[in-house]
Amino acid sequence: MTESAEHTQNTGTPGLPAPPPLGASALPAGTYGGSVVLVTGGGSGLGKAIAAEFARLGADLMIVGRNAGRLASAAAELADLTTGRVETATADIRDPDRVAEVFDATEDRLGPPDVLINNAAANFPSPAEDLSPNAWRAVLDITLTGTWFMTRAFGRGHLAAGTAGSIVCVGASYAWTGGPGYAHSAAAKAGVKNLVETLAVEWGPYGIRVNGLVPGLMPHEDMSGDIRGHLDRAAPDGRELDVRQPALRVGLPRELGWAATFLASPYAGFVSGHSLVVDGANWQRRSLVAPPVVPVREQLGCAPFTLPGPGGPHDTP
Repeated sequence: MTESAEHTQNTGTPGLPAPPPLGASALPAGTYGGSVVLVTGGGSGLGKAIAAEFARLGADLMIVGRNAGRLASAAAELADLTTGRVETATADIRDPDRVAEVFDATEDRLGPPDVLINNAAANFPSPAEDLSPNAWRAVLDITLTGTWFMTRAFGRGHLAAGTAGSIVCVGASYAWTGGPGYAHSAAAKAGVKNLVETLAVEWGPYGIRVNGLVPGLMPHEDMSGDIRGHLDRAAPDGRELDVRQPALRVGLPRELGWAATFLASPYAGFVSGHSLVVDGANWQRRSLVAPPVVPVREQLGCAPFTLPGPGGPHDTP
């Protein structure tokens, strides 16, 4: 299990220190020994990084995604990190019947899940006026509705069994601020944040904790081409991304994994309904004098908007 090359920008000021090395653990060894952890979107990117930290702490893992090849590759990497077992399930979490099958498979192979990490989401940058109905629905259905289907199945299982459990939903800071260029994702993540806060109250009396986990900029090799392209336009040499953060460095995927293992653990047993932001204070930054406004279309390199003709792509249902 590797991460992208680490770097910091020399600006004459130190910024936040680098984290401990890859392979270090924030919790005692074996914290998750005998626990079953289910991670959606666990075959790549930040989901795989989160799964890796649970693996290092001895968890039995079920990683879920839509790409069987990626899941198989991730499972092989994760198996080298854990004394526990690693299983995979291919699923589209927009399908509640398939979600039910994933939970059945998890219980059959590993036992009922103790922890659910809702990491799966869909996203791509787009001016709001360019979003087709299908694009809007796809992002909302995966990011919000799929998260709800997974959460509902997990909660119902624990409520029926009378057992405690922990849910961590990966969010986004634009759930608070709005996200120009990401209207679809921002709306979906705002729904996820509200779901966290609602269910923490509803299910707390039954021993089920629900928290959110919000990553900052953590570049990784599995970033989609359009998001990678947007970052490249903003910082052509890559290293400029560091000086755009108050920490003077970007985050590393393992830092999100450490936060996830803490939030789901007994050491956070009195933490519920909270969204933990792991972004080096980037979402709170403000300039003394605001920079010039650059319209989203220009930031994304889009041509001026024109209305489509009849039957054009924006007229699709």
